[in-house]
Amino acid sequence: MVFAPGEKSGNEPEEVKLQNASKQIVQNAILQAVRQVSQESRQREERDRDNRGSFQLGTGELTKKHGKK
Repeated sequence: MVFAPGEKSGNEPEEVKLQNASKQIVQNAILQAVRQVSQESRQREERDRDNRGSFQLGTGELTKKHGKK
């Protein structure tokens, strides 16, 4: 069988499989990155809320101590 230049015998399905696998890998990587960023963002928000609460309590304590002087 003779093929035109650039034409391949039976390799197209293999190329399609590779392209699909590459797309799947990229999609999985993006999904994982988005999940990680979301999780880190949630943790940061919780830490900030906790820190604000501690800071406010700390400020109240300082005010009380200052009032005793």
